[in-house]
Amino acid sequence: MPGRRLWLWIALGLAALLALGLVLQAVNQLLWQLSYWLPGWLVGPLLLAVVAALLVALVQLGLPWWQALRRGGKPGSAGAAAVRPPASRREAAARNLEAIDRTLERVRDAVDAEALRQERERMQAELERGDLRIVVFGTGSAGKTSLIRALLQELVGEVGAPMGSTRSTARYRLRLKGLERAVILEDTPGILEAGAEGREREELARGQAARADLLLLVVDGDLRASEQEVLDTLASLGKRLLLVLNKCDLRGEQEEERLLALLRGRCGGRIAPEDVIPAAAAPQSVPMPGGRPLQPPAEVEALLRRMASVLHADGEELIADNLLLQCRRLGEASRELLDRQRRSDAEAVVDRFMWIGAGVVMVTPLPGVDLLGTAAVHAQMVLEIGRVYGVTLSRAAAQDLAVSVGRTLAGLGLIKGGVSLLGSALSLSLPAVVVGRAIQAVSVAWLTRVAGRSFITYFRQDQDWGDGGLPEVLQKEYELNRREGALKSFLTAALQRVVEPLQRSQGRLPPRPADPRANPRAAVRRPERSPEPPEAGGAGDRSDRAP
Repeated sequence: MPGRRLWLWIALGLAALLALGLVLQAVNQLLWQLSYWLPGWLVGPLLLAVVAALLVALVQLGLPWWQALRRGGKPGSAGAAAVRPPASRREAAARNLEAIDRTLERVRDAVDAEALRQERERMQAELERGDLRIVVFGTGSAGKTSLIRALLQELVGEVGAPMGSTRSTARYRLRLKGLERAVILEDTPGILEAGAEGREREELARGQAARADLLLLVVDGDLRASEQEVLDTLASLGKRLLLVLNKCDLRGEQEEERLLALLRGRCGGRIAPEDVIPAAAAPQSVPMPGGRPLQPPAEVEALLRRMASVLHADGEELIADNLLLQCRRLGEASRELLDRQRRSDAEAVVDRFMWIGAGVVMVTPLPGVDLLGTAAVHAQMVLEIGRVYGVTLSRAAAQDLAVSVGRTLAGLGLIKGGVSLLGSALSLSLPAVVVGRAIQAVSVAWLTRVAGRSFITYFRQDQDWGDGGLPEVLQKEYELNRREGALKSFLTAALQRVVEPLQRSQGRLPPRPADPRANPRAAVRRPERSPEPPEAGGAGDRSDRAP
């Protein structure tokens, strides 16, 4: 290795000497030329000016490369080097909010933009808050409110047998020793309740759970199928989750251990075993002979210790993870909103160009339906769809893309299938004089629609046809557009835009000849008798008539 490095330095030195010699030779040649053409007093200043200009140009060209190399990036990629990775989750969340601001500038729908802006402002407030949020989640009879009462050591909310006593979200403040931040406990409506109101309350509870830093899922026994589904849904949110087995005072010690082991087994891979905790939020009173019943204290010490341990060790990380998760989801929602807007604009482009293609065929019919003949129309459609998605293509690239789609349509037999499909739908209701051109024009419009929707898929997927390639995308769009509802809607528009203008352009058709079998008298005409000349001595000669 040292020998190789020595030879490298020697090669670099020789290259530098060679470059220096070439430079000196060029300067000497320049000096000789200037001395020949200019007076002696002007040669020196002019040579210095030329050398200074060369040095300035070398510095301007070489300085960005040198700075990029010192930063460890690639030369010429100053923009990429300037974007450094976020130093913390809070910074990553702040960057996501900035990206949402850029998306808001491009959203035109006022209602959607306002909803997104309000959610973004809420997230900004969440980013600046200082409290830890714990959401208590569970069925109406599991004892959520009783658990919060026991944790706060004071009566909050209504506690009773009827399910659904908590109608809305309630918040309570809790202080833990050694924890600088305040803890906000949120009681949510019960889940898995029947009726429309129950479903609305469950949606509210799920929305609150999605914004929590720490979740407490309260159960009072083994997980039912519906509760297992809720557990899986909450675990998929990416939140830290504690599973609380409440009402442990109603069962013996062995039964409690059996249930805890069963729950830990069901939660394997999603919840750590130490995060499945027993509790007795409201133990049943014990009757005392001759006196008042004894009310045992609540047994929530294990839950408090586990909550304190998690919050002390991971509280800041929980807040940061929650903020980053919510910002990412809000970013996804903003991108989906922008994607819907772009898709609507792109579909409007496709609708416009499919009738343009039909109009081209109406004016200059093609020898058979050949989408390669309308490649210019398709290329312009590709350019406009690309601009909708922020992609700038050259006309040659758009033309190649349009031709490849046309060839694939023909190779898959979709052109022939489309013409057959539309021909059978139109030929029965059109006069023979326009049926050929109408089928040709309508077929070009429909196949342009299939091709245009495929281009939308291509640009939505960042100019990628997907795993199945172009044939799979075209086949899928073909099947979607031949469905009864889509085809009926298209034919209704085609009759108005293509068939009726064709019929008007033909003018009034000549009347059909009468059928002789239908009216024999009209078919046999009597020969006209020519008037006979008056005979000599006939009625015209009054002198021969008898008086």
